[in-house]
Amino acid sequence: MTSPVEHPAARTAPGERAGFRRVLAGSMAGAVLEWYDFAIYGILAATVLGPLFFPGDSGIVKLLLALATQGLGFVARPLGGIVFGHLGDKYGRKPMLVVTFLLLGISTAMIGLLPTYSQIGLWATVLLVVLRMVQGFALGGEFGAAVLMVSEYGEPKRRGFWAAWPQAGAPLGTVLATVVVTSIGVLFPSDAFDRWGWRLAFLVAIPLLIIGIWIRRSVEESPVFRAAQARAETRAATERRSSVLEALSRPRPVLHGLGMRLGENIAFYIYTVFVIAYATTSFGYERGDVIMAVTFASLAQFLGMIGGGHWSDRVGRKKAMLVPAVVLVVWAPAFFWLVQTESLPMLWLGVCVGAFFHGMLAGTEAAWITELFPTRHRYAGASLVFQGSSIIAGAPAPLIAVWLIDSFGVGTVIGYLVLTMAVTVVAVATSRETKGADLDTVQ
Repeated sequence: MTSPVEHPAARTAPGERAGFRRVLAGSMAGAVLEWYDFAIYGILAATVLGPLFFPGDSGIVKLLLALATQGLGFVARPLGGIVFGHLGDKYGRKPMLVVTFLLLGISTAMIGLLPTYSQIGLWATVLLVVLRMVQGFALGGEFGAAVLMVSEYGEPKRRGFWAAWPQAGAPLGTVLATVVVTSIGVLFPSDAFDRWGWRLAFLVAIPLLIIGIWIRRSVEESPVFRAAQARAETRAATERRSSVLEALSRPRPVLHGLGMRLGENIAFYIYTVFVIAYATTSFGYERGDVIMAVTFASLAQFLGMIGGGHWSDRVGRKKAMLVPAVVLVVWAPAFFWLVQTESLPMLWLGVCVGAFFHGMLAGTEAAWITELFPTRHRYAGASLVFQGSSIIAGAPAPLIAVWLIDSFGVGTVIGYLVLTMAVTVVAVATSRETKGADLDTVQ
């Protein structure tokens, strides 16, 4: 057996290796902020934003319009992934970390400062839509940069563990959003919350932004990217074609990544978004009880992500993803049966187990997707996978599940989840093992 080639990060000076802690902290700050933004909008769209920003007499129409605006963030994410993916492969990961983080934090804080429809009319609606699009655009580039910086700095033998941390920003951001909204609701009467208290939830982005920028300002560029850039300059290849087109010209890694993310993304939204509507409208669960179950499931998901990433460094990426993917196929009918018992402890069990194994799968995928692509178009390729799957799988998943259960019954939703998870299993099983790959030489 040949020994793995030494990673460029391991050949850098001690000061650069010590800088990995700043890279990890900066990536985590961005991941938590991006998912906090996503969750806070979703929570408040269903309660506050509809009446304040959308005209009309129908409460249902206002709610649907507010939720549709939330969906626009998904539409903008692939565009952000394409733009920042190309720029990140050309100019470096660090500038994209700063630009996307600023866009994300500022647009979120500005939502908290917007005048309402009653104050400036339709301009309030337009500005909310624009800021939501900016959020999605920035998020599309932010996540790829965060994962790549950690992966390209980290040593190969522990890359799975470290790359899982930016992934784990998703459940932490969701928990933070729930805690913030709950705390504001406790501190202020409902009328004060509806009039102005909700703004505080968006303005929390300001201290998060300051902390993140303070951490990121001293982060050095990825050593793997610097080495690739030096080789490109030596070959006078700096004017090569778009890295997005390069990634698409060799579609196998992109297709493997999209296939893997199909079931993983849908499972996430079934266990965290769809379950709230399903349990409260079809059965006798209280909304607050279900949200609390989902919040604790986010903590289980966090543990699954970190554990899955660590396990993948020991047994390989494929095995570490195949095991939870198969478990999620089997767990789908069990989950719906547990919800149908109308027992709160059984609901907790169903959601938390599903979220934990989803976390194991998602935690490993960060390093795996990074290792699929060469440095010259790694940012673009990873962004196409992460953000492309979000719009084709994650965004419509709750709507498709609601439509299926309303039109054909719960069995079709189970089939939907099982079928898409089976695609994930096939995508992983037919991919190559990447554990220990030298990112400097991946082709």
